Parts: sequence; structure tokens; C-alpha cells
Amino acid sequence: MISVIIDFSEKVNKFIEEPITKSEIVLEYFPSFILYMTGLLWPLFTLIAVIFFTSRLAFNSEIISILNAGVSFNRLMRPYLFSATILTILYLVGSHIIIPIGNQHMFRILYTYIQKNGDKAKVRDIHLFVEPQKKVFIGYYNKSDSSARDFRIETFEKQRLTGLLKADRAQWQEKSQKWRLYDYETRMFPDSLHESLFLGLGQQLDTSLQLYPADFVDYADQQSMMTTKKLVSHIRLQQSRGAGNVRKYALELQRRTAEPVTIFILTLIGMSIAARKVRGGVGLHLATGIGLGALYIFLSKFATTFALDSNMPAWLGAWFPNFIFMGIAARLVVKAQK
Repeated sequence: MISVIIDFSEKVNKFIEEPITKSEIVLEYFPSFILYMTGLLWPLFTLIAVIFFTSRLAFNSEIISILNAGVSFNRLMRPYLFSATILTILYLVGSHIIIPIGNQHMFRILYTYIQKNGDKAKVRDIHLFVEPQKKVFIGYYNKSDSSARDFRIETFEKQRLTGLLKADRAQWQEKSQKWRLYDYETRMFPDSLHESLFLGLGQQLDTSLQLYPADFVDYADQQSMMTTKKLVSHIRLQQSRGAGNVRKYALELQRRTAEPVTIFILTLIGMSIAARKVRGGVGLHLATGIGLGALYIFLSKFATTFALDSNMPAWLGAWFPNFIFMGIAARLVVKAQK
């Protein structure tokens, strides 16, 4: 509720100025926004719930009675881990499938009405492999009319250049789903000693390529709008093309599994902290838990940003906070057992 109020207060002027409908705001944007915020804070919600519940038990001396009855601390953790498993499975499904679908609606509205310049187009000196032995080079791409200057298609065979198709200008044809080349020339190299040349000055040539205008647009949060299946396909496609902008997609793929595992870690931390009866009671436990949760979120964002801007492997950037907090959890569980 607090997040919705803050977000609405920031965007209310845009909602009034832009031609956005009420149904888009109420039925599409904010339900998707709530889903996005829930996914972002789910581990913290779990930590607070565990601490609140366990601290009440400890305050009423229930945990002391359970341990005095001969129940071990490990046995006491079993229902917590069972509940954490259910929450982790739900979070995995949401993180890999449901939340990305919701993000598609939320970011569509953001990029249509609020952040109209959120798409970062690749416009200069673009090199892409559209097939294993075929590379496209574009000197300049204009996203407003889907046209390209200095268009070149290079064909290889056994790492040797065998064909070159150049055009001063290329235009995407939406109806035929082809690129139309203007003032083109074709060079063929059957062997290292011979060359054939054809000049199509003043002529046009339509050619089919596995290259589309959407391939030149890279939204800031595009990785968040893809389900895991599409995300994996996109990473493989970009890697096959030799593109260098796959790090944020690989990091997002790892994050979707790493964050649900955090529920197990924070459950152990929350139970270990709250199981001991202290003078501060629930308030002290909650303050400690919220502080640890905030530290986790900060460390997670720091590791993600560092992994994006360095050569750190994507899996390490996503799992690094878990490794740190796993050590903290193990330490607290051992201490709580004593």
C-alpha cells in the first residue's frame, strides 16, 4: 500500500497529461506494479513473518517448554523448513514465469506514457551474425523509420570471405518482412585469385535476413519482461550473433533462482535470532531482522551492479549475497543450538 501511494504520487502528473486510460492505470499498471514489488520484497516478508511468529513463541516461553520436553532444535526447525520450501517453490514459479508476464504490462505503460526514451537503440557500428556463416554490418541505424546506412552482408565459408553485398541504404519492409537495399553492389570471391562484381546502382533488392527492427532496441529493463524460456532463447541467440550485451540477461537468469533460495537462508536466520527470549521482546527481534533484510537487499544490489560493470561471472554476482548470508545463518543456527 505504501509503495503504491508513493508511486502514484510520483506519476500522477503524467497520468493526467498523457492519454492513458483509467483501466490501464487501475487494471493493468498497478496490479503489475504490486506483483513486481511483492517479488522484490518476498524474502524480506518471509524474514519478518518468521521473526514475528517465533519471537511471540519465545516471549511466551513456548520454545523453552518445547526444548525442555526433549525436542531438539533441529526438529524444531523442520516445520520452518517445510514452510520455506512451499514459499520457495511459489517464488520460483513467480520469478520465472508470472512476474515477468506482469512486468510486460507494467513496463509497456512506463515506456509508452512515462519514460518515453527508455529504449536504448543500438545505432552505430553494429556487427551481428544472422547465421553461422553470415554477418551483417550496419554503419548507422535510424529507429524512427527502421532504415540503415552503410549496410553490408558478409558471407563466409570455412572462415574465408566468399561473398559481399553492400548497399548505401536499407529500409525495413513491414509488409513483406524483408530488407530493401538501394544502390547495392555484389562481390563474389570463388577463390583467393578471382573476383566477380555486380553494380546495382539505381536499383533495389529485397533480401530476407534473421534480423528485425526489434533487434536494435534494448530497453533498460528488457530482461525483466521475458519469461525464463524466452530469456534463455534470447541469450543463446545473442551469443550466436556475437553480441556483447548479454551480461545483464545472464545475470537476470541467475537471479531468478538465487533469490528464491534466499528464503531458506533468511528463515534460518530469523528463527535463530527470534528463538531466544530477550528483554527487548518482539520489537528488538524485528529491528534486528529488518536490519539484516535491508543489508541483504543492499548487498544484492551492490553485487548485481558490480557484476554488470566488471568481468565477474554472472552466477557469482547473483549468488554472492547468498554465500555471505549462508555463512551468517550457519553461525546463528550453531549458536542457537547451544
